[in-house]
Amino acid sequence: CRVQLWDSEEPVPRAELLSGVAGTRGLLCLLSDRIDREVLEAAGPGLKVISTMSVGFDHLALDEIKKRGIRVGYTPDVLTDATAELSVALLLAACRRLPEAAEQVKTGGWTTWKPLWMCGYGLSDSTVGIIGLGRIGQAVARRLKPFGVRKFLYTGSHPKPEAAAEFGAEFATLTRLAQESDFIVVTCALTPATQGMCNKDFFSKMKKTSVFINTSRGAVVNQDDLYDALAHGQIAAAGLDVTTPEPLPTDHPLLSLRNCVILPHIGSATYATRTTMAVLAANNLLAGLRGEPMPHELLL
Repeated sequence: CRVQLWDSEEPVPRAELLSGVAGTRGLLCLLSDRIDREVLEAAGPGLKVISTMSVGFDHLALDEIKKRGIRVGYTPDVLTDATAELSVALLLAACRRLPEAAEQVKTGGWTTWKPLWMCGYGLSDSTVGIIGLGRIGQAVARRLKPFGVRKFLYTGSHPKPEAAAEFGAEFATLTRLAQESDFIVVTCALTPATQGMCNKDFFSKMKKTSVFINTSRGAVVNQDDLYDALAHGQIAAAGLDVTTPEPLPTDHPLLSLRNCVILPHIGSATYATRTTMAVLAANNLLAGLRGEPMPHELLL
């Protein structure tokens, strides 16, 4: 193959992408690259395959891609464990107030042992609600179960009795999940149905002591509504690995809250996982160019 490479950690500028993609047969992109009609038109009719180094594909204009008969490769499965680990880490950091406590050590707030100082909420005997019991949702439940969780609830487009059986998880409406869960973990895909799903109405149904975690996509959450819920004590805490936009501006109101832990979209950020993702994305691209079955093809 003749490879044209954007050799930088920073996203390729739009103008460079549009000029660079002209006449290519294959495109390997990241989730930070918006592949829309403009890019597809700039590429021309010779573009046969797009391979994204991500499990999410909301940055791809799938309708336009399908119209042109372009095949799409993506990287599911390989980042499941890393993202599930990060989801649990973020949940523990938020519910046990770890960043806030570490800051107290540095700033002199730690003076003596106090009975209720820096108290948070534990997982033992709790109810955990999972929005989206797919690969990552199941991996999160698998890791949380040994903490002594009493009950798992889950919601999604349809019940998944076989997957749920491992955890004794119960299918529930979004409303019931919000009302009964002590911890809510969002691991669903971003679709028109899930966009803005976690909003004022949703947060108003949650317990005042509940903790909200999102490691899916930022747009699943209405961030203004989340800010209000956290600032007014409607819910106890939140942990986000994804935001809208990314990166989140440093003056965003959510960053002023002590009870909100925000990470820079590092769900799959282990050396092993990112290497495996890169190799899989390359193999998807090469298989597509050869007209062979891809290791992981998104069926449009």
